[in-house]
Amino acid sequence: MSNKKTPSLFGGAMIIAGGTIGAGMLANPTSMAGVWFVGSLLILVYTWFCMTTSGLMLLEANLHYPTGAGFDTIVKDLLGKGWNVFNGLSLAFVLYILTYAYITSGGGITEGFLNQLLSSEQSAVEIGRTFGSLIFCVILAAFVWLSTKAVDRFSVVLMAGMVISFFLSVSGLLSSAKTEVLFDTLAQGEQQYLPYALVALPVCLVSFGFHQNVPSLVKYYDRDSRPVVKAIFIGTGIALVIYVLWQLAIQGNLPRAEFAPVIEKGGDIAVLLDALGRYLQTDYIALILRFFAYMAIASSFLGVTLGLFDYIADLFKFDDSVAGRTKTTLVTFLPPLLLSLQFPYGFVIAIGYAGLAATVWAVIVPALLAKASRRKFAQSGYTAYGGNAMIYFVLLFGILNIFAQIAMQFGWLPVFTG
Repeated sequence: MSNKKTPSLFGGAMIIAGGTIGAGMLANPTSMAGVWFVGSLLILVYTWFCMTTSGLMLLEANLHYPTGAGFDTIVKDLLGKGWNVFNGLSLAFVLYILTYAYITSGGGITEGFLNQLLSSEQSAVEIGRTFGSLIFCVILAAFVWLSTKAVDRFSVVLMAGMVISFFLSVSGLLSSAKTEVLFDTLAQGEQQYLPYALVALPVCLVSFGFHQNVPSLVKYYDRDSRPVVKAIFIGTGIALVIYVLWQLAIQGNLPRAEFAPVIEKGGDIAVLLDALGRYLQTDYIALILRFFAYMAIASSFLGVTLGLFDYIADLFKFDDSVAGRTKTTLVTFLPPLLLSLQFPYGFVIAIGYAGLAATVWAVIVPALLAKASRRKFAQSGYTAYGGNAMIYFVLLFGILNIFAQIAMQFGWLPVFTG
């Protein structure tokens, strides 16, 4: 008889929730300002359902392969080398563009904190956005350069602070939310919502990206599909509830028209927090909110860049020596840092681009893998719900996201400007 302890369902759900909830949520209120609160709910639920389903389709395909097999093995076998290369490039692009997005926003908040700390009544200090981005990137990159263990330890501190500050700030924001602001009943001027629905999709998609964790859960639960399915539903469900509360907290306090300066600055988090601060009755909520945003960005930055660091080291065969890790660090952080210094206000735009690439490996590829695995393997221990119709439903979701991103670039879709 085996004495091996069965991993808890809570642990698996937290892996999914932790991998899903990140700084992407900070872009949601701005990207969904056009559709506002009711529209935001519909888009969040639609995205949650499609992303959860695509994750289950990836699970279905994964279970046909040995424990530990990841995207590379499964995609290469079921879809071929061409799709595998395309999928790998998409994954690398997502990680790089997210790193850029986090440096731009982290730099803005760092600048604000240091300006406030170093200024006095007699003299105001302005360190500048460039210096703020450099400080943010260099300090956190040092943890990645040191070791995975260093990232792990610091991430625990950040996550603890993020959870505490989130509930403190959100509880304060929810108590001050106004229904007339939330439902935009007193708004003047622009009151169209539906035309902006497609624009919100790519950013929302990034908020439900957990697919890289599916192979890990298969190993974690010793190939038992039942707890994996439950962990995915619970974990993404927790993320959905938190995103809804966040939308309610922000869009219930900051009027729709007041998003204009935030949108003008590319959804910059520092600008969003400044705009929100003018509508809060107490300064402590605004301060806690800044701490939450900073820790959310920092924790997401560490998670994303650690994955990118390992990907770069494997791709270029850099060893784990001091010289090898230094080379990997430079290739990992220098391109997005230089891009951030050149384009310091591109948070929501960058998250949208990440959504375009994430559509490939988190939506299109899992659906195609499920379809291919059903053709190749006669029997399956687990089959995602909905049959082939659901595969096409998820593929349609992916195509809508790709169309939305391309259409925005060519000016085919209306964009809410406040």
